[in-house]
Amino acid sequence: MVHCRLHPGQITKAVRHRTVEEMWHCVGGSGRLWRSFNGISETIALHSGVSCSIPTGACFQFRCDGESPLDLVIATMPPWPGEDEAEPCNGPWDASL
Repeated sequence: MVHCRLHPGQITKAVRHRTVEEMWHCVGGSGRLWRSFNGISETIALHSGVSCSIPTGACFQFRCDGESPLDLVIATMPPWPGEDEAEPCNGPWDASL
C-alpha cells in the first residue's frame, strides 16, 4: 500500500498498467479520476471517502482540483513489479508532472 499526494493544479500523465489492478481510497482533498476500459470512459469525482478501482489494462489519469492536496491510499494487486509496469496512453488532460 502506498500514499499518493498531488498538489493543487497537478495533473498526472495518462498511463495503463500491464499486469496489476489497483484499489484507491481518497483520504483528503478533491480532484478527478478519468479511466477508460473496454471502450467505456468515465470521470469520477474524488473527495474524502471515495473509493474506486483501476482494472488491469485500463487507461487512467488523475488531477487535483482543490485548494489543498489530493491524498490517496493505493493498494496494488499483485505487488508493483517495477518501472516497466506503467505504459503511456492518451488521456483527456495535459499533464503537469
